[in-house]
Amino acid sequence: MRLAVTEPGVPEIFHSLQGEGVSAGKPSVFVRFSQCNLHCVWCDTAYTWNFQGTEFSHRDDLPGAPKKFDRAAETVDVSVEALAERLISQPCRRIIFTGGEPLLQQRDLGELIQRLKAFDPDFYIEIETNGTIKPVGLAAELIDQFNVSPKLAHSGNAASIRLRPEVLGFYAGDPRANFKIVVANPSDLEEVHALVAESGMPASRVWLMPEGRTPAELRAREPWLAEACLEAGYNFTDRLHIHLYGDTRGT
Repeated sequence: MRLAVTEPGVPEIFHSLQGEGVSAGKPSVFVRFSQCNLHCVWCDTAYTWNFQGTEFSHRDDLPGAPKKFDRAAETVDVSVEALAERLISQPCRRIIFTGGEPLLQQRDLGELIQRLKAFDPDFYIEIETNGTIKPVGLAAELIDQFNVSPKLAHSGNAASIRLRPEVLGFYAGDPRANFKIVVANPSDLEEVHALVAESGMPASRVWLMPEGRTPAELRAREPWLAEACLEAGYNFTDRLHIHLYGDTRGT
C-alpha cells in the first residue's frame, strides 16, 4: 500500500483528534494514503499528488518555480500485513484512512480492514473520500463510516472529474455516509444547495467547512458560513486541528 510520509521512509500514521465533520474531537489514528485522482488548488496535502513531472497546479506554486514534490521522497510502500500489525499496536481503535484518496487502493484496503476486524471487532473504520469512487467488495462491506467531501468549482477541478452523480447518489442512500463540503466564499452557497438537492443528500448529514489553512483564515469565514448552515439546516464544522497544531504533517 502506498502511503504518504512525515519524513522520508516514515509513513504518516499518527494519533490525534479528528478535526472535522461528524467525528470532530474524537481520538483517532490517522493513516494518510498517497495519490489522488483530484488536484484541488487549495489542498493542504499537496505532497500526496503534486509531484515533479506532473502538470497539476496548486496555489503554493510560484511563477517559474512550481512547488513540486519528489515522488520517491514523499511516498513509502507498506505491505498489508505490516500495516495491520502497526495499527493493531496503536493506542485507540478508531482508524481514519485519509489521503490523498484512499479508495484508489481499496482492494488492499478491504483486506487490511478485514485483518483488523478479525483481530478485534471493536476497530471502527472511517474513510475520507472525495466522492468520485464507489466502494466495492470488502471495502464496501466493512467500512463503518464514509466521510465524503465532494468538491466545488473553486477547487480548480473540472466538473467532469470531480462530480460523479451516480457515486454521490450511492453515498446519499447509505446511512454510513456523511458529507463535508469546503466553502470559500458566500457565492459558493448556491452551488452547495444545488449539489445537495441533485445528489439527494439529507441536510442532516451535510457539514459545511470553511476553507483555510490558518486560524485567521478560518475565523474570517466562520460567521457567515455558520449563519448559512442555520438557514439551510446543514451542520457546521471547524478545522479543530488547525487551531490546535497548525497546518503541519502528522497532526
